[in-house]
Amino acid sequence: MTMEFGRRLRMKVYGSSHGPEVGVTVDGLPAGTPVEVGMVQAALDRRRPVGRRLATRRQEEDRLVVDRGLVGGRSDGSTFQAHVANTDTRREPYDQLLDTPRPGHADYPARVRYGLDADLSGGGIFSGRMTVGLVIAGVIAQGLLARKGVEVVAFTRSVGSVDADVPEEIELGELARRSRSNEVGAPDAGSAERMEQVISEARRAGDSVGGIVEVRAAGVPVGLGEPFFDSVESVLAHAYFSVPAVKGVEFGAGFRAARMRGSEDNDPFVLRDGRIRTTTNHAGGILGGLATGMPIVARISVKPTSSIALRQRTVNLRTGESAEIAVTGRHDPCIVPRAVVVLEAVTAFALADLAFEGGFLP
Repeated sequence: MTMEFGRRLRMKVYGSSHGPEVGVTVDGLPAGTPVEVGMVQAALDRRRPVGRRLATRRQEEDRLVVDRGLVGGRSDGSTFQAHVANTDTRREPYDQLLDTPRPGHADYPARVRYGLDADLSGGGIFSGRMTVGLVIAGVIAQGLLARKGVEVVAFTRSVGSVDADVPEEIELGELARRSRSNEVGAPDAGSAERMEQVISEARRAGDSVGGIVEVRAAGVPVGLGEPFFDSVESVLAHAYFSVPAVKGVEFGAGFRAARMRGSEDNDPFVLRDGRIRTTTNHAGGILGGLATGMPIVARISVKPTSSIALRQRTVNLRTGESAEIAVTGRHDPCIVPRAVVVLEAVTAFALADLAFEGGFLP
C-alpha cells in the first residue's frame, strides 16, 4: 500500500479515520527551513468542522503535535513528522455496515482488495480525515514558496447550481480575505448566502450536495514544470485526484476550450511593466507543461458527500441478497467548504516539489 506523493519533496500520510491518529511525514526539507507551526495550526482550524453550522457534528480538537524534524522552529534536515489525535470516534454505526457496502464509498473495492479485516470505520484510510496530513505538508510548502514570491489561494467557486461572482483581476490577498469571511468559503457575500441555503436544504432532505473549488497561484516562475509526464498540469492533477471526493479537474478555460476556436482560445502576448504577459488566461498559466508567468488557475469538482440519510440500494456481501441501508453517523452535507484549504495545500506542495526538481528552490 503506497500513500506517498512527491519526488524531491515527499510526503507520506498515515493513520486512519477511527485509529489513534492521522499524520504525515515530509522528506526533502533543507536544513534550516523555517516551519511556522502557528500557520499550520491555523490551516488545520480552517479544515475543522467545529464552529461550522453546516458541517459534521464530529468534534475533533486537531491540535498539531510535531514528533520530529524541528529544532527551534526550523527543519534539522531529517524527516519531519507531525500528527493530530483522533478523539471523537464512534465505530458502532460502521460495525452495522460490515456486510453492506455503502453506495458512493470505497467499501466494496476495499473489501475485495484488502480483505474483511480492513478497518473501514469512518472510511478508514479512504476518509477525508486523512487530509489532515495533506494540510500539514502543504502549509510547510506554502512557506517555501512564499520566500520566492509565490502565493496560493483557493476558494469555493460553486455549490450545487450557485456560482460565485469572482472578479478576474482581484488580488489574491483580497480574494483570501473575502473567502474566509463566511462559512462556505465563497468570495462574495450574496453567493455565499445562497450556497448556505442550498446546503441547508440538502441536509434537511437527508441528502448532500457537491460543488467546485477554484485554486489560483500567482508569482509562479516562468518555465516551472516539465513537458509531458511531469507537466504542471500532470503533477497538480495527480495531487488533486489524491484528495477524497475529487472527480474532475480543469485548467484555465478547461472544457470551455473545446467549444472555442483557436483565435478565441489563444492568449495574445503583450509587454506589460517590462514583463511578458498575456491579455487573457485561457491556458490557466500553463503552456507545454511549463508555467507562463500568468496566474495558474485550476478548478476542481468535488462530488456530493457519499454518506446520506436517505435509504439506498446495496448488496449483502455475506448472503448475496439485495439490501437497503440508510447511513447513520455524523457527516457533512457538503464537503466543498472544508476541501478549500486541502486543495490549497496540495497545490502548494506540488508546486514546491516541481520547484525543487527544476532548481527554482535550493
